[in-house]
Amino acid sequence: MSFVSEFNSLPLDALVKQSMGTSLGTARAIAAKNQFSLTDFAALISPASSEILEVLARRAQQMTQQRFGKVIRLFAPLYLSNECINNCQYCGFSRDNPILRVTLSLEEMKREAEALRAQGFRNILLVSGEHPKFVSNGYLRDCIAALHPDWPSISLEVGPMETEDYRPLVAAGADGLVVYQETYDRKVYAEMHTAGPKQNFDWRLETPERAYAAGFRRLGISPLYGLADWRLEALSAAAHADYLLRNCWKAALTISTVRMRPCAGEFEPLTQISDRDLTQLICALRLMFPDVGIVLSTREAPKLRDGLIPLGVTMMSAGARTEPGGYTGAGREKIHHTERGVIKELASGASEWAPLPNTATNATGQFNIADERSAGDVANMIRQLGYEPVWKDWDAALAG
Repeated sequence: MSFVSEFNSLPLDALVKQSMGTSLGTARAIAAKNQFSLTDFAALISPASSEILEVLARRAQQMTQQRFGKVIRLFAPLYLSNECINNCQYCGFSRDNPILRVTLSLEEMKREAEALRAQGFRNILLVSGEHPKFVSNGYLRDCIAALHPDWPSISLEVGPMETEDYRPLVAAGADGLVVYQETYDRKVYAEMHTAGPKQNFDWRLETPERAYAAGFRRLGISPLYGLADWRLEALSAAAHADYLLRNCWKAALTISTVRMRPCAGEFEPLTQISDRDLTQLICALRLMFPDVGIVLSTREAPKLRDGLIPLGVTMMSAGARTEPGGYTGAGREKIHHTERGVIKELASGASEWAPLPNTATNATGQFNIADERSAGDVANMIRQLGYEPVWKDWDAALAG
């Protein structure tokens, strides 16, 4: 049985509605428990539990330090391509957005990776839009193989594949796969994805299981908060995590907490999740899943990121760029414009060809980041909080 079957049978809507009536006394009693069910998790993210946020925060901080120590793993995303065949209303890379696109060559990708390595990173996330013409299995395999000698940890955030298509990527050196379900609400999902293979909700939902079968040793999941009710999304993600911990137990699991950010297309969030709600969510995730990594990206502002570190976060991106070539300007000579998925070459003398700084590219990013501090500044901040930034925590030699 896959998670799709289990997901279809879970009364998640009912649990959320039930939790909205949680009393303060019940919230306090549940917060004091040592093991939690999905019903308990629904109560932990209820309005009543928001009133005892300090209690949740103290427990989450204590539990995180017991299980992970005072360390924060750092990683950087490297965008390979912003080409995409999917029409996703909320994404800057959406097919119909008239944006500037480019796919990095192998040498250009290596330039970007070397710039990140010079900053100290040894943990990299390769990201791309979903377009098999530009981002094929073979292209990804070559990128991974080129990085593997110098990068102990390589993760992917790319279009879902079959298990057999994932195996060569694992063999080349990839060890992690991140896949956002975007929204666990089927109705909203159908409204948001109007063209392309991403329309298949179940196919995407089963991706972590196919990746596990292919040999990935790290799996990452998350909804994109801002599309459906945040409590229903969080409870769905918790159910998904619970399933993966039971059925894909040889792999380490991370849960991201990503909120929508401005992007090309100017899509506005359909729902809201406040800073306080996000804090409550992170604390609830830590109590529910003591050994799961919790990821915080540069989508969040510096002050909030700094404040959330002690409350359950174990992994952060830093100094991130969300466009191909964003670290070195690689690929700037071959950017092109698209209109509803059709390539339109830029005219000679167009403003996009204007001289740029060495580290700039005119390719369009996936979204606007909120924390623009350098990786070094983020690492220094982590130290000032009494934590240790970890650039590398794995080496292939450990697995023989």
